[in-house]
Amino acid sequence: MLKISKYSIIHLSISVLIGSLVSCDVLDTKVDIYNTDQQIQTNYKVLYDFGYAAYTRLQNRGYAIDNNLFAAVSDEAEYTYSPSSTQIFNEGSWNAFTNPDNSYLYNYEGIRAATYFLETYPNYVEFLKLNRNLISTNDINEYQRDVKSIRYLRFENRVLRAYFYFELLKRFGGVPIVKNLLDSNDNTHLPRNSVDEVVDYIVSEIDASKDSLVTNWGTDFQDIGLDGRITKGAALALKSRVLLYAASPLFNPGNDATKWQAAASAANELLSLNLYSLDPNYSELFIGDKSTKSSETIFAIRQGATNDLEKSNYPIGTAGGNSGITPSHNLVNAYEYKGIPNPDDPYANRDPRLGFSIVTNNSKWNDRTIEIWEGGTDDFNNKNASRTGYYLKKFLNENLNLIQDEKKLRSWIVFRLAEIYLNYAEAMNEAYGPNNSNGYGLTAEEALNKVRSRPGVEMPPITTSSKDEFREKVKHERRIELAFEEHRYWDLRRWKDAITVLNSPLRGVRPTKNGTHFTYDVKEVEKRVFLEKMYLHPIPQSEIAKSQGILTQNPGW
Repeated sequence: MLKISKYSIIHLSISVLIGSLVSCDVLDTKVDIYNTDQQIQTNYKVLYDFGYAAYTRLQNRGYAIDNNLFAAVSDEAEYTYSPSSTQIFNEGSWNAFTNPDNSYLYNYEGIRAATYFLETYPNYVEFLKLNRNLISTNDINEYQRDVKSIRYLRFENRVLRAYFYFELLKRFGGVPIVKNLLDSNDNTHLPRNSVDEVVDYIVSEIDASKDSLVTNWGTDFQDIGLDGRITKGAALALKSRVLLYAASPLFNPGNDATKWQAAASAANELLSLNLYSLDPNYSELFIGDKSTKSSETIFAIRQGATNDLEKSNYPIGTAGGNSGITPSHNLVNAYEYKGIPNPDDPYANRDPRLGFSIVTNNSKWNDRTIEIWEGGTDDFNNKNASRTGYYLKKFLNENLNLIQDEKKLRSWIVFRLAEIYLNYAEAMNEAYGPNNSNGYGLTAEEALNKVRSRPGVEMPPITTSSKDEFREKVKHERRIELAFEEHRYWDLRRWKDAITVLNSPLRGVRPTKNGTHFTYDVKEVEKRVFLEKMYLHPIPQSEIAKSQGILTQNPGW
């Protein structure tokens, strides 16, 4: 019987297996795994290793670039350290040879691992009988649970494969679809499929799998601790995200209304399950084991106990802190006022999510007052201090003793309910307007206001009959609700807004203390560069060369 620790699913020791799955040509899916059949025949549990191989290729995006968050490549934040990969990205000096976000090979490795498991051992029922005595009731029950678990795992791998194709799609556009393992006589130099073909393939894999997936691993298989695997909700969340991207201006320049309708339908399909609810505590949603146990979390990548993000991002004046990702004034200034502005405190009476996500000057955190002013503990003149006048709070456990290497659990939330409400609101507005439910039970406006009315946030509702006005409201809400969760950069690209937003300077503030009062001067922190060609990543030039001209490069690269 397979037993998997709740927090260790991505830590299975199968890196050697993955290495043997990967050949020098990323599209060459011919597999030469030494003694594979013999290993399986010796120990049926190795079959699980192959089944979990694709899971190990899920990326914890808390370490997306420079071993930190991806937020600093957008207008959300600045990365304190220089030189850095983030700086290469922001100054526009990356290319087809050097790309800090080049995950082309990595995602195809995941695709290959899933395909190998699916195609090589379809007779898993017999393999699971190897070297086990099916005599006692307990042995028989364990075997039957393993058969059921592997069957689910096969459908999970189809969804994982679809996920890796989406990660390729959002970066590169159309990419080659490799549906099967190739043998020595097959041509591995494959042309790119179109965006629509990739989207259709992803959706077809999800639709073929969704009804054969577990609804909730934590309850359905609680006795053997399999929580953390793909569920029906995770599959439908992926479908919602994929179809939203497919309907957006980057991939839908003709604004085909049927694509928006499909995106709205996909989001509604997940919402109709009624399996998830918005967490009443936004401030705790992203920390500790709440990130996996919350009623809002649809799927999260388990990490275990760590203090990496705290070490990287605690304020410079906190023992063990190194600044790292520091939020921009561009973002801070976007948080709405909930009450009357206070001239002595520009951060008072704002959307509560500001205080939940960002550390501001003179606020209380880590059992002390944050002193960003000149001469304060967190003085912006200190080495590696925040250049923006702000520090990150979201994702970070409070009061960790980094000197004593204290750690707490953390997971990276891949899909959560608030995103699906916002996906639904955006797609419904584009397809039917802000106040037409199309028989789904929720209008775009109602879905958006569910997110804004979360307990503890309780922002005033949005009311409008204008599709154009509502579109801007959705964009704003995604910016605030999903801050630092690696949506902003991709949202700006799919909306075709990046050429404007990401060419604007990143701004910060310099606080000055006058007695008990503060003034804040807005300063330019850094100029940013975003060129038209950057709406799609370049295919790695090494892959273009290996394809002997079959694989075409994206425009401008």
